[in-house]
Amino acid sequence: MGKQFGNLAFIRGILYFRLSPYEQRAYAGALTKGLPNFVPRTLMTLPFWMPPFALGTFIYFYVDDLHRRSKRKNPKDYIDEVNPNPPPPPPPPPVTKC
Repeated sequence: MGKQFGNLAFIRGILYFRLSPYEQRAYAGALTKGLPNFVPRTLMTLPFWMPPFALGTFIYFYVDDLHRRSKRKNPKDYIDEVNPNPPPPPPPPPVTKC
């Protein structure tokens, strides 16, 4: 046999086109073609992702506000309570001798 793995079979009719890694330019046209294409493509998808995003944001803030309201104490429950630590009485006025 003597063949390595990957070269075990020969298939006819398949063409492979490859670029040398030394000739590839990863960022070719990124600023001149890619960036101007980014804006219209993003605006095209806006109608699809914006309504669920806005609805989710609204629901999140609404439920968060409801949670905060439910955790507040009702001031009417504490109207008749007396302060267990009353403030100390004010000092007596100084006595002046005439």
